[in-house]
Amino acid sequence: MPGGRLTQQERQQIALGLAESLPYAEIARRIDRPTSTVTREVMRNGGPTAYRADLAHRATERRAHRRRPASPGGHRAAPQPHGRDAAAVAEYEETFTTVLMASGLPRMTARVLTCLYTSDAGSLSASELARHLQVSPASISKAITFLESQSLVRRERDERRRDRYTVDNELFYQSTIAAARSHDLLVRTAREGAAVLGRDTPAAARLENIARFLDFISESMTRAAEQAREVLHTKPATASDDAP
Repeated sequence: MPGGRLTQQERQQIALGLAESLPYAEIARRIDRPTSTVTREVMRNGGPTAYRADLAHRATERRAHRRRPASPGGHRAAPQPHGRDAAAVAEYEETFTTVLMASGLPRMTARVLTCLYTSDAGSLSASELARHLQVSPASISKAITFLESQSLVRRERDERRRDRYTVDNELFYQSTIAAARSHDLLVRTAREGAAVLGRDTPAAARLENIARFLDFISESMTRAAEQAREVLHTKPATASDDAP
């Protein structure tokens, strides 16, 4: 499997694949690259509907020219706990961020959520987030406000009365329930429309079917989340646990 930066020819193949509405995995198979590489490339450069191979190639070259090698006395990455490979961690954080962006989160919001999920404590202060991501506190504040509105993070105070932002297993369950219930308003509105348009009309039938579909999805998600809730509080099995 080739390594290094994508070539212009590979970017053209990506653009062709997007034009054919191929999934990222198939595009990646055609150019013999990891799916995460293709996903990250597309999301960095306009998304699937706005991706242009020539523009993406020039943007990558500009980013490369802006980078400067670190001097011996310059900034060094903080040592990673548990003997982790710092480069591998950084690459994984970028991949996780890209996946979150593909699910609909803005880039900065996705970066903040990635930091929280990949920290061992699952809790960071605004200053820690800003320092790790090398962005302004205002950028962190905006991202946190959105995440709180979606029940994806929880705000707490530490012993020094500083705000800390936390993710945990129970919070993930709660956000799943909130996502399931987010359909409720659309269900009610669709059924109101069916009544206004007349029960025996094609438009009303369409709206009623939408309402029934979303109702079923919401109930199924809620039921599945309740049944699987204990999984979030179970320690994953390790290789040593399975050994005879």
